Amino acid sequence: MQTFTDLFKRKISLSEDRKSHILNRLEMPNQETKIEETLAKPELIKRSVSDENVIIYYKHYQKTPVTSKYLAVVVNNSKSFIISAYFTDRIKKGEIIWTKS
Repeated sequence: MQTFTDLFKRKISLSEDRKSHILNRLEMPNQETKIEETLAKPELIKRSVSDENVIIYYKHYQKTPVTSKYLAVVVNNSKSFIISAYFTDRIKKGEIIWTKS
């Protein structure tokens, strides 16, 4: 089990199973540092429209294995663990929890 600290100084865990699921995506190997940075210094945090206990941390990166993209780190907010992480072109709909000023 790996643990990260988010923007709010909460401990967010990443199980070996979820880590394997995330890092097996073609664009995600060796992206643990970006996952850590996204949790600690996001540009935006939104609540999932499909599950109120899920929040998504977003941070834009100019250089990724798949060009300029946002990294989305999906977290179960009530249990403080990472569900998923992926690169994306756009930010999903949902209530804004926090935004960088």
